[in-house]
Amino acid sequence: MKQKRTITVIIIAALVLSLFSGCSGNQQKAAAAGQNEISGESIKEEFGVRIDKDSVTFTDGRDKEVTLNKHPQRVVCLFTSYLEIWDKAGGKVIGKIEDASEKPIESAKDAEIVGTQAAPSLEKIIALQPDLVIINGNSKISMDLVPALEQNNIGILAMKFFVKEDYFKIARIFTALTDREDLYNEYGLKVKNDVETIINKAPKDKGYKAILMMASAKSITVRDSSSYVGQMLKDLNVENICDGSELTTDAKVFSMETILEKDPDFIFVQVTGTDQSKVFEKLKKDVESNPAWASLKAVKEGRYIFLPKELYMYKANHRYAEAYEGLAKIIYPEVFN
Repeated sequence: MKQKRTITVIIIAALVLSLFSGCSGNQQKAAAAGQNEISGESIKEEFGVRIDKDSVTFTDGRDKEVTLNKHPQRVVCLFTSYLEIWDKAGGKVIGKIEDASEKPIESAKDAEIVGTQAAPSLEKIIALQPDLVIINGNSKISMDLVPALEQNNIGILAMKFFVKEDYFKIARIFTALTDREDLYNEYGLKVKNDVETIINKAPKDKGYKAILMMASAKSITVRDSSSYVGQMLKDLNVENICDGSELTTDAKVFSMETILEKDPDFIFVQVTGTDQSKVFEKLKKDVESNPAWASLKAVKEGRYIFLPKELYMYKANHRYAEAYEGLAKIIYPEVFN
C-alpha cells in the first residue's frame, strides 16, 4: 500500500514539474517574442512596405530596396503632389520647389525654395543639410540629382505615381516614416475603402466608350487606361477607345479619324498649362474647327467635358474618392446623383 502511495506521489510530482516547465517555456517564448519586437524585427508589412520599430523598408521608383529611418527631421521635397501627401502624413519640410499656384501647401509656406520642378538647385538642396529628399521618380531632372545626393550621404525617397495603387503605397510609406497610423487610417485606408465602394457601385452593363484627351497650348494628345485618369475610367467600366489602337503609340498622337470611327459616348479633356485661353485656342484650331466634330455623339449630347485641374490634372491624393465620384456622377447620373 505504501509502495503504491509512493509511486502516486512521484507521478504527481513529475506532472507538477512538467507543468511548471511548460509554463516557463511559454514565458520564455513570449519574452523572446517581445524581445524580437523591441529589437526591431518586422512589425507590419503592407503594399510591399515593411515597417519596423525604427525604420521603413520598401522598393522605390528605381526598383531599389531602400531602408529609411523613421522621424526624419530635415526634409526637402521636390514634387508638390508628394509634398501634399507628406503634409497629410504629419510631415514637415525645410525645403521645397516653387508651389503650383492652384495647389499651395499652407503648412510649408515658410520652407526654403530650392528652385522649380523644371530646375531644382542641387547647391541650395545640399546647403540645407537635409537628412531626406523626396523626389518624383518620373522626373529625369530630379533623378539626375540622385548621385550627388548619395555622395553627400543624404537619404533619398524616389517614388513613381501613375495610378491609385501608387498613391496608397506612398501614403503607407510616408505615414510609416512619421509614425502616424491615425493619419494612415484617414488618408490611406479610408480613401481606399471609399474608392472601392464607388467602383463596386458602378454599373457593368452600360458599355460606354470614351476618349481621354490631354490639351496644352502646344499639342493635343490622348491617354490610355494606363494613365492616371485612364485607370479611373477603366475602373468605372468605361472602355477607352485609345486602348489597343494606333492612338497608343509612344507619341499618343491625336487622331480625328479614329475618334470619328469609334464615336465615343464621352470625351474627357485634361487641361495643362497656366494660360488656358491658349489651350482653348489650340483645341478650337486643331479639333473643334473640323466640321465632323459637331456630329460626334458626345458633342451632340453634351458629354464633351473639361475635367477640373485640381482633381484630374494634379494628383487627387487624399481626394481620390472625390475624383472617382466626380467621374461616376458624370457617367452614371442615375446611380450617383
